[in-house]
Amino acid sequence: MENFKSINIEDSLKNSLSKMNFLKPTPIQGMAIPVALEGKDILGTAQTGTGKTLAFSIPLVNKLILDKNAFALVMCPTRELASQVMEAIKSIMSDKINIRTALLIGGESMQKQLRQLGNRSRIIVGTPGRINDHLKRKSLNLSATKYLVLDETDRMLDMGFTPQIEMVLKFVPKNHQTLLFSATLPQNILRISERYLTQPERISAGSTSVPVSKIKQETLQVFKENKYDELIEQFLSRKGSILVFVKTKRNADKMVKRLKEEGHSADAIHGDLRQSKRDRVINSFRKGLKRILIATDVAARGLDIPLIQHVINYDLPQIPEDYVHRVGRTARAGSEGSALTFLTPDDRLMWNSINKLIDPNFKILSSGPGKNSKNKRREKRSNNKKKEFRKMKRFKSKGRRKSFGRVRRDGKGKNEEKKDFNFNGKKKFFNNKKRKPSGYTNNPKYFGKKNSENLPLDDERKSFSFKGKRKFKSRKNRPKQFTFKKHNKKRKQF
Repeated sequence: MENFKSINIEDSLKNSLSKMNFLKPTPIQGMAIPVALEGKDILGTAQTGTGKTLAFSIPLVNKLILDKNAFALVMCPTRELASQVMEAIKSIMSDKINIRTALLIGGESMQKQLRQLGNRSRIIVGTPGRINDHLKRKSLNLSATKYLVLDETDRMLDMGFTPQIEMVLKFVPKNHQTLLFSATLPQNILRISERYLTQPERISAGSTSVPVSKIKQETLQVFKENKYDELIEQFLSRKGSILVFVKTKRNADKMVKRLKEEGHSADAIHGDLRQSKRDRVINSFRKGLKRILIATDVAARGLDIPLIQHVINYDLPQIPEDYVHRVGRTARAGSEGSALTFLTPDDRLMWNSINKLIDPNFKILSSGPGKNSKNKRREKRSNNKKKEFRKMKRFKSKGRRKSFGRVRRDGKGKNEEKKDFNFNGKKKFFNNKKRKPSGYTNNPKYFGKKNSENLPLDDERKSFSFKGKRKFKSRKNRPKQFTFKKHNKKRKQF
């Protein structure tokens, strides 16, 4: 298929495509559209940003023009992607093509969606969760569905939508056409295709694990504490809109707050935002009102904003495949873009996994950023452990482990132990009846007159603290002078 004029579709649809300046199809469109127009099931994979949405939207609209009683259902993993798919479908329908639509996504007014469904909307686009809600309410009837699209199926399965997808498919009649599109093709996708697709045509345009060739990919090795400062430098040195990916929602909000305080035009998008807020953020970014968009991986799939010129991976993704989808937000529809990834010493293992996904022949790096300094620290620790072990061995061989006292050296270099700190010495001292105790008491007469010679040394006083007093704990040995006065508190009579 060389151009859209050569395909066998309705004239009204051809005219609307020419008005939108859709002249030459992308590779995935050129392969998928003719097969879909024949009514065959499709299992399609292509790089993100290559025009998969239009590849299933054109046959969908054409089928509904021909069959006035047919319905079409498109399921997407996220609200943003569902909204974009709906906009793409509406854009190729002119005023002459009178087909009503309904967008069923979370965060939107349920009453508004019920009104759309009540107007006999024949194109239904939504997320699995909200579609199931309408099926339970019995406000959605899928018995006339002839065209089913599962977009970004791998993402839907990753997000745990498998039970909800299967529940929706129970309401769809067996006699229908299914188009399954995905950016990657893991094993669970193949199992679903075998179960729900009838002799599907396998269509693949380019490698699913390699980013678009027009994306200039760079890495920057930084330490964790310097990442924010490096990010600010990148903002100052680069021109155009910038999409920054972080790991958590909390980090996204904190970063936007700090950037706004420093005078940057920034906003955040993540899963905790209401749908109205998400729409406002994306629209302001599309219109160029905001230059910097801080996002979590919720924006990594299907977010089509032509203005994105730079993607910065502030944090690496949790799954290697998500790296391809992140950098795929730039260089959309044949344009050029750049992707910068911050690498800290802790990111070495994940970065090796990402490189192995992109290039199966990639050799895992033996040394990553900051590894040399870590090795030096480990060597120092190991040497210290060896030294400690030798000291302990020598200490044990000379029988010093029996004493808990401190060891000091006299002037001649010989080791001398303090007897006061020897546990065995204290034991003998308590058993010796002849020796007078040298502890402290409140009754000086009990010990008799103390000579200055018998006064304990400072070391002895310190060593003899609590255990000397233990002798007078029993009642029999307590001196007569130790008496306790009993105080009987008389109750006050009121």
